[in-house]
Amino acid sequence: MSLSRSSIAALLVLGSCLVTAQAQPYPAQTIKLIVPFTAGGPVDALARVFAQHLHGRLGQSVIIENRPGGGTTIAAKALAAAAPDGYTLLFIGPNLAYYPVLFPDLDFDPVKSLVPVATVVTWSHLLAVAPSVPATTVAELVAHAKANPGKLAFGFGLATMPHIIGETFRQATGIELVNVPYRGGEQARADLLGGRVHINIAPVPQLLPLIREAKVRPIAYTGLQRSPDLPDVPTMTESGLPQVGFNPDVWMGIFAPAGTPSAIVDKLNRELNAVLNSAEMGPTLARFGYEKKITSPAEFAAFFAAELRKWPPLLRATGLQPQ
Repeated sequence: MSLSRSSIAALLVLGSCLVTAQAQPYPAQTIKLIVPFTAGGPVDALARVFAQHLHGRLGQSVIIENRPGGGTTIAAKALAAAAPDGYTLLFIGPNLAYYPVLFPDLDFDPVKSLVPVATVVTWSHLLAVAPSVPATTVAELVAHAKANPGKLAFGFGLATMPHIIGETFRQATGIELVNVPYRGGEQARADLLGGRVHINIAPVPQLLPLIREAKVRPIAYTGLQRSPDLPDVPTMTESGLPQVGFNPDVWMGIFAPAGTPSAIVDKLNRELNAVLNSAEMGPTLARFGYEKKITSPAEFAAFFAAELRKWPPLLRATGLQPQ
């Protein structure tokens, strides 16, 4: 059966459109950035800042999809199942390196399923207590906890760095705390204000307003030097606990599904690094209490491999068990 000239023309036009669509430069549609934490938290806020700046540089919308829960494994699994086309990304940190200890039975391998794109920031944490706790220093907090074993509640986001720091602190001091896990740190701080938990660990900007209103009391900072926002608060090292804190404690980066073309990974890396180096980002990161961390995809991959070696032994040393 022969095709009419009009049918042949239509097929040629359709083929031309398909070729044009396939040849469109990346990105040609909306990008989704998955955040494994609750909306409104510090990581979510930072991700939204990056999404806004990437929108301006890439010419396509970058939307945030919050997928909290499962100690970040729900979000990581969602990325692992996504098409490797650069249109689904994940905003996450060292949580991925906790999986072998906390979630050994996962039905996917994050190392084989994800590809590092770019690191963005690092930061350290502040240990703070409710005003009802009669302590202003680490020594006083430890003494009070030992005098009242099992009566102080520690609230934290499950499988987050505050969780790890808290367990390290507990083990280093020999105190007995009641662990109260949450899906995110914001919920823990809400219960800190409500008196349901007594200890919280968080980035300085998340606690600073509460400190200024005397709703929480700072005890120690985990960084190498004191926080410029709280120069009177000693570091953990100054408080006699150099092993509590990892200087800095947390990094955040962006991952894509394994198999994403290297040209797309490289383009995203260049644009993210340009955002980090922009004049607008400096004050924004300072407000969040973050420091920029710029790497190439290869440097990020090497750094991530080192993190995967570093964290499991540290977690096992704290006595953390699978969740």
